[in-house]
Order: sequence, then structure tokens, then C-alpha cells
Amino acid sequence: MWMSGAAMALAGWSAAAAPAVAIVGATVFDGTGAAPRPATVLIVDGRITEVAAKVAIPRGAVVVDAKGEALLPGFFDVHTHWTPGGVPATTPQIANAYLAAGVTTTDDFNPAPESFEARRKWLAMLATPHVNLTARMSVPGGHGADWGDRTTAKWVAGPQSARAEVRAVMAYKPDLMKGFQDGWRYGSGADNNSMDLATLSALVDEAHKNGLKVLTHTVTVARGKEAARAKVDVIAHSLQDAEVDQETIDLMKANGTAYAPTLAVYEPVKPGAKAPAEDDPRLKQSRARFAHALHNVKTLHDAGVQVALGTDAGMPGTPHGTSTLHEMELLVLAGLTPMDALLAGTANSAKALGLADDRGTIEKGKRADLVLIKGTPWTDIADVRKTDRVFIDGKLVFGPGAVVPAANAASSLAPTPASATIDDFERADGRSTVDTLRTDDFDRGSDRSVEVAQVVPRGANDHALLLTASLGQKDDAYAGVDVPLNRGSIQPADARAFKGVRFDVQGDGKAALVVNTLGGRWTAPVEAEAQWRTVEVPFSALAREGGRQAAGAWRGDDLLEVGVIAAGAPGGKVWMQVDNLRFY
Repeated sequence: MWMSGAAMALAGWSAAAAPAVAIVGATVFDGTGAAPRPATVLIVDGRITEVAAKVAIPRGAVVVDAKGEALLPGFFDVHTHWTPGGVPATTPQIANAYLAAGVTTTDDFNPAPESFEARRKWLAMLATPHVNLTARMSVPGGHGADWGDRTTAKWVAGPQSARAEVRAVMAYKPDLMKGFQDGWRYGSGADNNSMDLATLSALVDEAHKNGLKVLTHTVTVARGKEAARAKVDVIAHSLQDAEVDQETIDLMKANGTAYAPTLAVYEPVKPGAKAPAEDDPRLKQSRARFAHALHNVKTLHDAGVQVALGTDAGMPGTPHGTSTLHEMELLVLAGLTPMDALLAGTANSAKALGLADDRGTIEKGKRADLVLIKGTPWTDIADVRKTDRVFIDGKLVFGPGAVVPAANAASSLAPTPASATIDDFERADGRSTVDTLRTDDFDRGSDRSVEVAQVVPRGANDHALLLTASLGQKDDAYAGVDVPLNRGSIQPADARAFKGVRFDVQGDGKAALVVNTLGGRWTAPVEAEAQWRTVEVPFSALAREGGRQAAGAWRGDDLLEVGVIAAGAPGGKVWMQVDNLRFY
């Protein structure tokens, strides 16, 4: 059955309505290293069943006329952050951006393990790339621990804690593991703590025992050698403080460590950005590091180290989707051929993630994750931007005739009604009344406040949260606890049926109520006195904090977390108790 793209749309075409799909007339770049060739690709139940010049097309199959186009395996991006601070900023729109770029598999390094279950349910509602959710581990005070608490990035200080945290996080069923190994801040900030060889080796070994690949944040040559010695699967950044030496090459090859240089995030002047003055010292420094990054990926590739594709998309100036395509252009700028760059973005990345038996090439039995391009990117890498149609599991998800769920047009999940009681601190399992995992909330940076929050008795049959903290040496130091209103802070809560937040508080000074929403963070000051007192904070008393998300008025139907923080003098100590946190 021949059907145009428009006819597919009119018929409400879906994988269920098309048990077989035949893509005919395309020149196939199959990702195996073979030269591109004309072939028909037959897909049945989401899998490739035939790749040949002549294929018997089953009766009733949907036939896609791809004459004059290139058919490639769907692209990978092994290093992304689906964060609300990126571009786009919301999960469905991030998914749409990747589909439009032909990216069919990504690794997301952003979410906390507590959110994995909720995120997977949300992703299942969308037309989206396959998303590998990644558990993260850093050392206390290291990169990754300088902005997240222990529920966001696990803190490990030695081999024993590394193994224990890997085993603990397996309860959340992560797809991958990331280690923040290197604390060098590119010469532009304090050098954070770094994970030593013994700790990283234990992390990798325990992850491998549990069937997980390990990627690392590693940006210096010395740490790159340690990553290879530890048998890390992928170094997920450029080694950029110096040129790699033969020892680095030999270690990476001997231990099977692949290299995903994330050139897109390090480009000195990113696409569309205004270039600083030529004499700007930061620009000179960035160019020097980028020159090392370009040199090192070419050197490693030529020596036989497997180059994969990652971007760090979601970071400033590194948008989702287009950065993946630009990464291939930058690999060519570094000296790889267009075919090498395409292999990095397909088969090599699949191998690095242990997915080569399932996808990454156009071969019989593989998952039908495919991209049709109007061009020949193996001769001109810029043609990767000419995406025509994209298939995931054999289903058309982008291009003429694509039908995607309505959820792809939303910016968030629909809110659920907020429960009146947020947390009475009475559950024996350490979770909140609304069955969520409390998170520590304190100032960011290497020199940050240190806090301990625990539930303690309040009288004979009651309990409260006790927070104690040693504040960092900074004017804005604080410490507190947030209570997610839904598991993992993924689905917003609708609190419009209430007027505000009420809670019992006791402490030694300045405190504040904090409400985190999809639109940003709102706070209101509260006095914590030596004796218990009950305070009520109407929503009208909340003021928005500044930042990248500071826009719009209070809504009330987009609440993610409610918490309380304590503040004091730099380097000082604070304490606070909180109980019966609820909406009124």
C-alpha cells in the first residue's frame, strides 16, 4: 500500500496501524563502516527485518518513498542534561528538539534517582528519544556535590562508600552511572576536590557488577589516565589542559575507555553568540583549551580510541538537538572525516553504552531508530541539519505525516490536587507524609554550608525535624530542607484551594518559608524563636527570587516543593526545628 506523508496524517497513522514499514529509494549509511549504498529497509514490529537492494514488501505495508535521500541510524547524544535551566527548558519540548534533529537515544545526567520512576512514566506519554537516566556520584566538596545534595548526587569519599552508594542507588533502576572524577574548573575557578583512583575503581567495579556502564566528568590529562586505569567506559568531556601523551592513549585502548569530547559546550564563541573582544583574557584562555580539545580528539581517534558523541546539552549556550548536530561538525573541524563523525554519533556511541546489539546500525534484527536526511552527510557533514523524517521503534515521530501525542505540546504534567498535610514528620521510614524523600537545601559552591537534618522526638508521642548547620563563609549562606509534593518533584501540585502554609517552628533567628514552583522559587521571611510557635504564611506574602526562571506571577497550581531554611552570619552556626508543615 503506497501512502504519502499527508495521507498518513489523515489516516492517523501509527505503528499499530502499520505492522510493516518499507523505506525505499534511499541511500543507506548503515553505520557498519560500509560505503553508503541504495537499499530498501523493511521494518516489522519496530525492528529491521531486511536491508537489501530488492525486498519483498508485505501486503498492507506502509511504503515511504525516500528517493534522493540518505537513511542513517538515529543519532546518539551520550551527555545531556534535561534541566529547566537549558534550551528548551521543559521535558516535552526537549524531546521535540531531539526528534527534530534525528537524535533517537540520549543519556540524561540531570535527574535525581528519586525522580526516575516518575520521569519514566512521563516519558512513556511522549514521542521521545530513548532516555537513559543516570545516577551521579561525586566526592564531598567536588564538582557535582557543589550544587546538589546527597539525594541528587551521591557523595563518596572512598572505595567502601563508593560501593555502598552504587548498591543503594540500584533500587531506583538507573540505566547508567556517572562519576564526577575531576574537579578542575578550566582554570577559571577553584579546583574542587577530585575522586581518587581507588574510589573511582571501586565505583566502576561495583557498577559493572550491577550491569551498568560508567561515564565520567574528566577534563585533565592526568585524570584521564586515572579514568582509563579504573576502566571507565566513557570519558564524557574533553581532556583540555594539555595534549594527550602516548601513555594516555595506551591506557584508554588497553582498558576499552571511549571518548565523548563534548566540543559543543567548550566552543569559545558558540553559534549565535556575540564574540567578546579579541583581547579578552577569558577568550584567549578558552581558545587555548579548545585547541587542546580539538587536537586530543583527533589524536585519540587516529590512535584507535573509540570516539562517541556527547554535548553537555542543557548547559549555557548548548541547546538540545542542534548541539548534537553541531558536535558532528566540530568533530570534522578537529580533523575527523564526515564518515568518522557520523560513526561517532551512531555505532560508536551505541558500542560505548553497551547497546550495539540493539541499535546504532541499520542491520537485520536491530531496533528501527532511523533518520532520513535530504543530503549526503558523509560528504558534507553540514547536511546532518537537513532532517526530513525520523523513526523511533519503526514509528514516524518527526516529519511529514508524523502523529505524536498531545502531551508533546504541553510544557508539564497536569497538576494533582495538593494534600493539606505536607509533612508531620511521623513516618518511621524517613519519608514525608506525602511519601516523598526530603532534600537538603543549602547554598551552592565549594565552600558551602554543612548541615544535618534529622527527625527527633517532640514530646512523648510526637516528632519534629531538627536542622543544625555550620554556615559557609559567605553573605548568603543558609541551610534548610525541602519536601517534594510529588515523588521526585516531577508532577506539580495544585494548591489553589488553600490560602497559604502553616507550620510550627522553633530556632535561633532568621528563617524563611520556601516554595519551589515550575516558574521559580518563592520565599517569605519567618522568625524562629527559642520557644515553639505556629506561623501562617499566606501565598500573597511570598516574593519571587531572581534567576533565569524569574518571570510571571504566582499561579498556585505549579508547586513542586515546600521547605524551610535558616540563615545567619557567615561561618556561624544555626539550628531550627519544624513540625506540622501543611497548607491552610
